[in-house]
Amino acid sequence: MTKRKADEMSFFEHLGELRKRIAWSLAFVFAFFLASWSVVGRLYHWLSLPVLKFLPPGPDGRAKLAFTSLSEPFMMYVKVAFISSLFAASPFIFHQLWLFISPALFPREKRWVFPFVLATTLFFLLGGAFGYFIVFPLACKFFLNIGRDFTAIITIEDYFTLAFRVLFGIAALFELPVLVFLLAKLRIVSARFLVRYLKYAIVVIFIIAAVITPTPDMVTQTLFAVPMILLYLLSILIARVVNPGEKEEKGREKAE
Repeated sequence: MTKRKADEMSFFEHLGELRKRIAWSLAFVFAFFLASWSVVGRLYHWLSLPVLKFLPPGPDGRAKLAFTSLSEPFMMYVKVAFISSLFAASPFIFHQLWLFISPALFPREKRWVFPFVLATTLFFLLGGAFGYFIVFPLACKFFLNIGRDFTAIITIEDYFTLAFRVLFGIAALFELPVLVFLLAKLRIVSARFLVRYLKYAIVVIFIIAAVITPTPDMVTQTLFAVPMILLYLLSILIARVVNPGEKEEKGREKAE
């Protein structure tokens, strides 16, 4: 990366830098994809456990998902290896993201590279873990209880489409504190702003939870919403830490 400031770079130089970072990110994803493919059978079994433990055993004594086309199992394995590679490569992807935005930062702000990569990776993985360990079992149990009077024929396409949507959706939502940190650094948002719109944020959070929740019941939606509200409150604290002088400026404004 050139040492010139970001505002001194032309549009095409920015575009070239973005292409470079995307290429490196794809290279990391491809490397982890190959590694994941070597153990894709184990990864499939691990990702399918939330639903398999609620399914009745088949003729061979094992619960299994179904498929309706010859190519479906192969494409499912490709998706499993791909989603695994994205989570495994997330630290390197976030590092490439930092390298892209760092030219716009001051020298002292560029020292935040390690906390940024660590925080984005941690929240991303926490979001994925929350989706896998909390949401999946509850969603699978709810749906199967509703259909207990019928024979369950769950295809791997339907299940993993839902799984990928929930995993990535929640993982992305868990990046809220990091996003607020960056916006607070740029003085686009402040702790006072976030507190002022807290009640509206709670309404929006429950709307988002209702959209991405795989079940229509309020219990599961609340399980989505409560962590997001806690993340929003954490974001307020982060914004306050990033701009500690905000309270003093507000006091001076009142004094005037």
